Amino acid sequence: MSTIVLATQNPGKVAELRSLLSGTGIHILGLGDIEDSFPEPEENGDTFLDNATIKAIAYAKATGRPCLADDSGLIVDAIGGRPGVISSHYAFDGETEGQAAGMSRQQRDDHNIDRVLSELDEFEPSERSARFVCVMVLADSDGSILATSEGKFEGRIGLPVDHPHVTPSDSVPRGPNGFGYDPIFLVGPDYIKTSAELDSAAKNAVSHRGDAVRGMIEQIKTLSI
Repeated sequence: MSTIVLATQNPGKVAELRSLLSGTGIHILGLGDIEDSFPEPEENGDTFLDNATIKAIAYAKATGRPCLADDSGLIVDAIGGRPGVISSHYAFDGETEGQAAGMSRQQRDDHNIDRVLSELDEFEPSERSARFVCVMVLADSDGSILATSEGKFEGRIGLPVDHPHVTPSDSVPRGPNGFGYDPIFLVGPDYIKTSAELDSAAKNAVSHRGDAVRGMIEQIKTLSI
């Protein structure tokens, strides 16, 4: 069995990846599963690939194991592709950045969601096209890059429940599953369910992370890890 460290402290991502890799013979360790602490690299890249590479190399060298890192985020066309690479802390910049440190992940997610919905307030449903993007990078313990992959998940952003023209099918946030922007992301091409209303199997079949993982698995099969 191959053991790969997943470069994240996000338990949701660890659970998703373990589910996606079930039956492949690949064992995933999250950073929280390792009895050690590691310095967090600064994700200062301009693209998802840049940031995934930074994390993969840093944690592979720190743990002495092959490391799989991903950088993912939401791209909304109507607001110029934002939040993009700053999706996880979109609501917190400049003077407000320090506020995020004392918040739970759910609280940060709620603030990020509120900002996106606010910025889209004047746009009709047909103008709210969006996609999740996930880029994965696998680095060896010496810092060399072994593989990269990319996945996309198309949809659009729904309308907040208090919007004057909202309909039941457009109303967001909805759904108990997932994390981040999942509760406001209506899954294409039908735009009926949010990503947070899909169960794990359904989401893995169509999601950006599932798409990226499938591409990565095919490459891992050819490697000696």
